[in-house]
Amino acid sequence: MPLQNRVTPTGEIIATAARGLFMGNRGVLHDDRKRLGPARWKHKNWVTCRLRFKGRRRTLMTPRRYTELFFLDEAVALAAGHRPCGECRRGDYNRFLDIWAQVLGARPGAKAFDAALHAERAVPGARRLKRHPARLEALPDGVFVLRESDTVPYLVLGDALRPYSPAGYGPPVRRPSGSVMMLTPPKTAAVLRAGYAPVLHPSAR
Repeated sequence: MPLQNRVTPTGEIIATAARGLFMGNRGVLHDDRKRLGPARWKHKNWVTCRLRFKGRRRTLMTPRRYTELFFLDEAVALAAGHRPCGECRRGDYNRFLDIWAQVLGARPGAKAFDAALHAERAVPGARRLKRHPARLEALPDGVFVLRESDTVPYLVLGDALRPYSPAGYGPPVRRPSGSVMMLTPPKTAAVLRAGYAPVLHPSAR
């Protein structure tokens, strides 16, 4: 049976046999029987990591070790409030922060970086993530949105929207205009608008 360790664009953590391109963590979320408890994060430094780095190997959901979480691709991770890891993805981390400094002011240290993202992603006192009203025609490539009539998140990509599933993206639909709820934190969206290009699953193209 698949472990409950795949993060969706809405921030939900589900069980699926589908594979993802990135790993990350939010702290120890599982018990000794590899079951998630009620918490959906235990700290603020939500990172997105490479699946392979310096030959390191981990046993998934080792007791009292951080819970390995997985993402279809980097756009999903960013929508769920994660950011590039400063160790295994140092180049992407620096590139993200360089653009952040250009569009949002001073380049933050890691602690301030995570605090700024956490303020935009987490609903205080709840176990769910925020959603942000936006105009679809004004959004950059790489963000995720929910339209009023949909339950499926969509990736914004050029003049199209690509419906998300754990196994990959579905056929594109024309990108309309109008009001949507943006899942990607606004500061992350600003970095995407200024040129940061997330790694996308092959099905997006």
